[in-house]
Amino acid sequence: QGGGSAVIDMENMDDTSGSSFEDMGEMHQRMKEEEEEEEEGEAGAAEEEDGEFLGMKGLRGQLGRQVADQMWQVGKRQASKAFSLYANIDILRPYFDVEPVQVRARLLESMIPVKMINFPQKIAGELYGPLMLVFTLVAILLHGMKTSDTIIREGTLMGTAIGTCFGYWLGVSSFIYFLAYLCNAQITMVQMLSLLGYGLFGHCITLFVTYNIHFHSLFYIFWLGVGGLSTLRMVAVLVSRTVGHTQRLILCGTLAALHMLFLLYLHFAYHKVVEGILDTLEGPNMPPFQRVARDIPVVSNAVLNTTAKAIALTL
Repeated sequence: QGGGSAVIDMENMDDTSGSSFEDMGEMHQRMKEEEEEEEEGEAGAAEEEDGEFLGMKGLRGQLGRQVADQMWQVGKRQASKAFSLYANIDILRPYFDVEPVQVRARLLESMIPVKMINFPQKIAGELYGPLMLVFTLVAILLHGMKTSDTIIREGTLMGTAIGTCFGYWLGVSSFIYFLAYLCNAQITMVQMLSLLGYGLFGHCITLFVTYNIHFHSLFYIFWLGVGGLSTLRMVAVLVSRTVGHTQRLILCGTLAALHMLFLLYLHFAYHKVVEGILDTLEGPNMPPFQRVARDIPVVSNAVLNTTAKAIALTL
């Protein structure tokens, strides 16, 4: 010990010699734990905020899906209602629910005018008979077009016949219904379609006969007889359902004029002109006249001299 010994007595050393390093380690550990706690707190807060945001977003998504589903269901119901064939058949079924015996009776009644003004005459509210009569008129008109060699510049014969017949039926029915509304007549659109449709029965008979028998006199007889009876039947029905002489005159006069003129149009527009009439007017088929050169006989000089002397003596 006295001679500069380098031996250090570890027992006499102070125990606090390494306390500073221990304190730094503890402080570092404590700061690390605090940072971890802060990070955990921040992560928890972020998770809470994300949860709230996702909750709002999920709620909005659910509302959007519910609205979209509801709109889809409404549109699906409307589309199925609009395009459901069974539903459309149910709507039209009452207008076509008729027995053949009733159709036959109404065809005969359409040719018999009934004079009854005090009470409104009954009109069949069905469309089966009128629709079949319109198709029959289309077939007869098509037959007349073919026999008269009608040439259609645009379209076809079938399309022209269908357009003509259905255009008259629907167009004139709508016009007369509007006129009846103005004249305060008690008639519906379906009744007007039925009345005018059964009124075409006379047109079918007249055209069927006159398209096959080409005599204009026969056509005029059927036009006044058969067509006139069907027109009088419709006029009698409208007279019984209209109040006022002026209104009756306007309504019935318009319907009678349109109905009779339509029959004239169908006859003369698609009727084959009788070839015999043309042959009678133009005469038989003869070859054209031809000019033939003829030889003039030579007159003798004696005859010419005698003629000249006679003229001179006369003068």
